[in-house]
Amino acid sequence: MAVFQHTLKKKVEFSGIGLHTGERVSVKVSPAPAGSGLLIRRSDLGASYIPCTYKHVLSTSHATTVGSGGWSVSTVEHLLAALSGLGVDNAYIDVEGPEVPAMDGSAAPFVYGIQGVGLRLQRSPRRCIELKEEVVVASGGGVVCLEPANHFSISVEIDFPHPAIERQHYAAKVNSKVFRNEIAKARTFGFLREVEWLRSQGLALGGSLENAVVVGDEGVLNGDGLRFDDEFVRHKALDLIGDLALLGAPIKAKVTAVKSGHALHHRVAKALMESAPSWDYSLSPAIEFPSMAPAGGEIPAQVATA
Repeated sequence: MAVFQHTLKKKVEFSGIGLHTGERVSVKVSPAPAGSGLLIRRSDLGASYIPCTYKHVLSTSHATTVGSGGWSVSTVEHLLAALSGLGVDNAYIDVEGPEVPAMDGSAAPFVYGIQGVGLRLQRSPRRCIELKEEVVVASGGGVVCLEPANHFSISVEIDFPHPAIERQHYAAKVNSKVFRNEIAKARTFGFLREVEWLRSQGLALGGSLENAVVVGDEGVLNGDGLRFDDEFVRHKALDLIGDLALLGAPIKAKVTAVKSGHALHHRVAKALMESAPSWDYSLSPAIEFPSMAPAGGEIPAQVATA
């Protein structure tokens, strides 16, 4: 039975502060024709759309940045994770500013917005990337391994020398329900002792307790605590899903990531796609699409539908 592509039913807009630039920014996500993929541009600069794929990654320093022809958009990974995690194949992404808004530091506001407008089925078969052999990349003590499988699953491990984090592990067979309930709400995190250095490098200028989990010497500084006991590793899983969306199609694979980050995710995507014997396209397996009602709670004020 064929599985078809999906796009949004109508446009949804998000606005807020950029995590790293500290600028007020916004992004509009709109329906796109079947076969388009995820297309992104800097609409404030009048740029043309480019495919949101690994070929257009410009930087992986503290966030994933894509761009072309002198323009760029940073911190795309949370929005891409939401689109990928909910099964959106085709969309126009128009960014007004140098960065996707941080929202609350997770993908949940993007999920609420996408579910708020709903998805539209498109009568074109959905294809996926099917592995023929294992692909492994390693660097600096981190490793990402892609293994052939009949579905998409992840196993993520982190290990930070801080008593609030230490070693954490998260594994799941990922579908839209799992993504929405177990991964999307996990927020980005950082250490208070690193803030001064990051800001001296022009990073984390918009970071606050409103859009990140901040860890001090004594523990988590956010008054409302953590959303999950293992929120840190779940956010790493979120980043992984967002970065793998840059493959340009869903992937059937068991993905194991240990002490990885954006740079290693980009390297494994590039290694896979540029190794012709390692993969081929096939029809997508059946996927579970979520109810298009918001996943609990009110739609954030920074989300507007049209």
